[in-house]
Amino acid sequence: MKRRNFCLGALSASLMFKSAVHAAETYPSRSVRVVVPYAAGGGPDIMMRQFGPTLGDALGQTVVVENKVGAGGVLAAQHVAQAKADGYTVLMGSNSHLIQKALQPSLAFDPVNDFVPVTVIATSPTVLVVSADSPYHTIQDLIDAMHDRPGKLNYASGGIGSGAHLGGATFVSLLNADAVHIPFKGSVEIPASLMRGDTDFAFTIAGTAIPQVNGGKLRALAVSSRDPMPQLAGVPALHEILNSELAIQEFWFGFWLPRQSPEVAVNTLFHKTIAALKDESVHRQFATTGNRVIQSESPQEHAQFVRREYQKWADIIKLAGITAG
Repeated sequence: MKRRNFCLGALSASLMFKSAVHAAETYPSRSVRVVVPYAAGGGPDIMMRQFGPTLGDALGQTVVVENKVGAGGVLAAQHVAQAKADGYTVLMGSNSHLIQKALQPSLAFDPVNDFVPVTVIATSPTVLVVSADSPYHTIQDLIDAMHDRPGKLNYASGGIGSGAHLGGATFVSLLNADAVHIPFKGSVEIPASLMRGDTDFAFTIAGTAIPQVNGGKLRALAVSSRDPMPQLAGVPALHEILNSELAIQEFWFGFWLPRQSPEVAVNTLFHKTIAALKDESVHRQFATTGNRVIQSESPQEHAQFVRREYQKWADIIKLAGITAG
């Protein structure tokens, strides 16, 4: 009897193991949740919601976009880092997470070691914008005003360490000027603050800036990309005006999974994402919001890229004199 029970137990364990292996091999077998650390309606959110259906078709499952805003992306990162490592909770990771960690080493998450980087999907510069009815029609107008009225102008951001903060701080620092930083809870609040007249200028992610510029609500004075953007004809590249490579600041977005996620999930998400990014409609959708499709050669290559980027942004933070306090 004991031998028979042992055999049945061994058979049961074997079947359970085979079932688990089969489930892993068929990833994904249910919907995949992508946690976006940006407010609904902002450029990165729009980009992910545009890409979601195409990625879902490639995966054969629904892609659900969930916004979790706060602390410059830290709340979303901590949430995903603590999620079950089964491949079904994905973080839209970006250099914003590296920046926050460089600013606050004591943060309870590690963007380099708490995640498995899968691939980068897009990159976007920021755009130096003012209200459409602002007295500053060119970047030189703004520069002259800062020098003529030191400490009187201000710039908006989505929080300390955000792309808008880094852009503004670098801009002011390179000019040896003085302007006040006004941080908001999220980047989606920046356009409204400019239009109300609460703030004077801002470096807004292109995906948010371009629709507002085209809609006649904001005016673009410069872009932080290496080259001018075709979506903003006639708007100069900031680094050419300031004569500094530090003014080239492009922000990228990618997919990260919690550490110890199954290799099959990492590899499947990588290959299906790369396949979805080849869709020409995705390129057109991204371009309308100022994003450019890019991709990693492999998850391993993306991990190396993340480490290099961490050092780069730490250097920018140091040179711009940005602190978390």
